[in-house]
Amino acid sequence: MHKIKLPIAPNCLTSRLCLTAAFLIASHLSFSTSSELDAADADLILINGKVVTIDESIPTAEAIAIKDGKITKVGTTKEVLLEKSNGTKVMDLKGKLIVPGFIESHAHLTGIGRMLMNLDLTQTKSWDEIVDMVRIAADNAKPGEWIIGRGWHQSLWKNKPVPDFDGYPIHDKLSKISPNNPVLLTHRSGHMSFANQRAMLEAGVSRGTIPPEGGEIPRNRDGDPIGVFRETAQGLISRALTKSRSGMSVGDLNREFNKYVETAQRECLKFGVTTFVDAGMSVNDALRMKSLVDRDRLTMRTWIMLRTSNAALKKGIPSIRTLRGYGGNRLDVGGIKQMVDGALGAHGAWLLKPYEDLADSTGLVVTPIETIRRAAELAFENDLQLCVHAIGDRANREMLDMFETFYRKAGDRKLRWRVEHAQHLNPDDIPRFGKMGVIASMQGIHCTSDGPFVPSRLGVKRSEEGAYAWKSLLESGAIIANGSDAPVEPVNPILGFYATTTRKMKNGEAFFEKQKLSRLETLKSYTLDAAFAIFQEKNRGSISAGKLADLVVLSKDIMTIPDDEIPSAKVTYTFVGGELVYEAK
Repeated sequence: MHKIKLPIAPNCLTSRLCLTAAFLIASHLSFSTSSELDAADADLILINGKVVTIDESIPTAEAIAIKDGKITKVGTTKEVLLEKSNGTKVMDLKGKLIVPGFIESHAHLTGIGRMLMNLDLTQTKSWDEIVDMVRIAADNAKPGEWIIGRGWHQSLWKNKPVPDFDGYPIHDKLSKISPNNPVLLTHRSGHMSFANQRAMLEAGVSRGTIPPEGGEIPRNRDGDPIGVFRETAQGLISRALTKSRSGMSVGDLNREFNKYVETAQRECLKFGVTTFVDAGMSVNDALRMKSLVDRDRLTMRTWIMLRTSNAALKKGIPSIRTLRGYGGNRLDVGGIKQMVDGALGAHGAWLLKPYEDLADSTGLVVTPIETIRRAAELAFENDLQLCVHAIGDRANREMLDMFETFYRKAGDRKLRWRVEHAQHLNPDDIPRFGKMGVIASMQGIHCTSDGPFVPSRLGVKRSEEGAYAWKSLLESGAIIANGSDAPVEPVNPILGFYATTTRKMKNGEAFFEKQKLSRLETLKSYTLDAAFAIFQEKNRGSISAGKLADLVVLSKDIMTIPDDEIPSAKVTYTFVGGELVYEAK
């Protein structure tokens, strides 16, 4: 329905009686609500779609009207076309599924860009394949130039490397083919790295090097490092890489950062990610993101957790206070990231009982508990969400205990603090998430990716009771925010949707399928519940009048097609604020 403009005589403009009369006439002539009046003269109307809204008041619809970047009407095609004017663009979806824009709840933006621009090792099936990739890179590199890669995982290789040490490769082959180039290859989890001899030489690592607290350097029988650096020990090599870059100008560093972000953004929009939660940037990088918004180079909405020292946080928080809903909801700095333990694949997850396949270890504490507590105080004082990486059951229990002290102090104030990953829980701790309102920020695809080796680490009983316990968490009343942890896993939400609804691993078997979620529950974990997890449920996460027009159109109906067809679904269109930002070719 179009707005009705009523003329008011000049001599009535200052008359309360005339204005009141005009208002009454308008009220009788227009039968639209105020929200419908706002919807008139839509900029864009999408018609003839299958709209899954994630809005209980109108679960499904056919059409959507958009004006000034927001949804103004949802309903049948006939109803919504009433908002059409001469300037309205109409797009016929021809029956395709349209859902709220996907929210990636935990990933690493520059990490995605960096991996896409360096060696991508995620599809490698053996150590020899990786050595061949590095050989080619070394042949094309200048002497002294670092060769960087990410994505290897020894547990997913077809065969053990030869020679090996506890299943891990030894650096000899790699060092032989890259004598003039330092090589740093990050594990798929991000919690372990592999370095060649040249990189260890530049880092000053030798037989006598003592690993930092929270890290390990596996050694051969002679006591020499094999090339693997676990958890905080990775810093020994990464600092050498940083030193090699010390000659880069601020401008060069900024341009490199921007290139990583823009490369990653293109990848995300291709997969329908309209809001990206970055799990750890420095204050300086958050300000770089602001600069991208200011220059209109950040299309995707980004919500940032700050990851830096407590001293840097205390100093830097005042400089980012204005970055809440900045640039028309393009940028938010809303959280502080901490990390209590490592990853299961690298035997770094902190467990209540020892590993099944490493009986003398219960994992690693990578950040002192007291350091995390001080970060929690900063989060509490500055109204930021505390987001703590916790994978093992001991790590999760320690964090829930810490959270509980702050939740009692908060009273009626809603904290919505988050446990990032929450992969392996003791059954006694599962109800605590729902009771306190702690967000379980989990990654469905981790379950099916890690599933083949989880029982060997935890044993069958622990795996069944508390590994990726999505259904149990939902039944406790907890909110689950889904994601990928990219570049650990592909950023594609369709793959996460498939993993969460089937728990089916590559071998075709389901990983304790009683914990799988329904398709609607899974879609909520990528939309409305993910928005709730960052205090954004009032402006995104569902297709509702008044919310941001962040939308995704898919090539297949993932809500109804057979399970095994889900991974083949593609994004046809991605809209951010009603603007078409990606179209499949």
